[in-house]
Amino acid sequence: MIQRRAFLRGLGVTMTLPWLESFSPVARADDSPLESHPNRMVFVYVPNGVVKDKWVPVTAGADYQLSPTLQSLESVKQDLIVFTNLSQDNGRAKGDGAGDHARGTAVFLTGEHPYKTDGAAIRAGVSVDQVAASHVGLETPLPSLVLGTEQGAQAGNCDSGYSCAYSSAISWKTATTPMLKEVNPKLVFQRLFGNGPDSQEQRLKRDFYRKSILDAVASDAQRLQRRLGQTDRRKVEEYFDSVREIERRIENAANLKPAPADVAAPDGVPEEFEAYVRLMYDLIALGLQTDTTRVSTFMVGNAGSNRAYNEVQAKEGWHSLSHHRNDQQKIEQLERIDAFQIRQFAYFLEKLKSIPEGDETLLDHCMVLYGSELGDGNAHTHHDLPILLAGRGGGTVSPGRHVRYEHETPLNNLFLSMLDRMGCAVDELGDSTGRLSSLTTA
Repeated sequence: MIQRRAFLRGLGVTMTLPWLESFSPVARADDSPLESHPNRMVFVYVPNGVVKDKWVPVTAGADYQLSPTLQSLESVKQDLIVFTNLSQDNGRAKGDGAGDHARGTAVFLTGEHPYKTDGAAIRAGVSVDQVAASHVGLETPLPSLVLGTEQGAQAGNCDSGYSCAYSSAISWKTATTPMLKEVNPKLVFQRLFGNGPDSQEQRLKRDFYRKSILDAVASDAQRLQRRLGQTDRRKVEEYFDSVREIERRIENAANLKPAPADVAAPDGVPEEFEAYVRLMYDLIALGLQTDTTRVSTFMVGNAGSNRAYNEVQAKEGWHSLSHHRNDQQKIEQLERIDAFQIRQFAYFLEKLKSIPEGDETLLDHCMVLYGSELGDGNAHTHHDLPILLAGRGGGTVSPGRHVRYEHETPLNNLFLSMLDRMGCAVDELGDSTGRLSSLTTA
């Protein structure tokens, strides 16, 4: 019998395989249940809030209609919960003055009010993803995967006296240690399929001798295929095709012409932002599919990101547009940015839904949260945050609904409920007041 965790090994690489039927332990004499697929959790953060009247569905319940901004989620509507009235109270000033973007971002997954400093004495709280990673991370090669599209600084003043560390991180390992995110797809790929940290010389040598991860493990793969049933062989072939496609896209990105001198872009990043974001989503999906990690965060932009979205004719900076002061032309540009981000999120969910796991899908065994540190970016509000939760959490979440809670319900109550479903229950997190009700309809 193939062991629970199967690998392919080759020239300096180890390739984890996806969940296969052959992984399941044989039935025991006491008829105890077979091992089930694990739950995973993903947190996707977008900065600057949203245009609320185009985001919030008009009606609640299972019969709700997607709002204009959320229209591209139609194909996964039944896998989705839209939340209204979840808040992060500790994102508010509480005597600390301006700095809502950095403060709100530090609070987003922690629920802890950050200490206002632009020096070394940063302090926020442990984030929900790292709480989960500390409990389930020992079961996977990577405790968590922390990604972004903008590296950001770890020191200095980035928002009204708040350290840049607050603006650049949503994931905090300890109250004083933000997790550094990876923004280069090639390096993410190496983390997923390498044997651990290598020197630059070692990586260059390995890259010289092989063009593909799959070439390196070809012999081991052939031996494995002979031991698999038809369903598993097809699943492995589809997985290999996905890996090949990602390798091709990373190679194409690495061969791009150099960026202009005044544009700082990480090496190997696709020129088109949509391609970049989707590549990062695909890498997260691979990490979950192979059980290389069960916890991931993705910052689509840093706090107060001022990127111009020429892709959707939003040529002014995102953060600048969020301070629209009711200028209709600016609001319309923001609406297009909001819809653009949701299209990329829909792509990710559809990707997860396309990957079979047993009789269900990878999305069925996930909890994927999407949200922002602000409700209304123009007013810098920290209540009624735009929060979505996709997936069924291994059958512990009932999606396909718009759920309205009481005003000022702590977002951290949702996090406690998600942690329960990861098998890592904790008594409290940030300003939580208890578990969130109505995640299931039963």
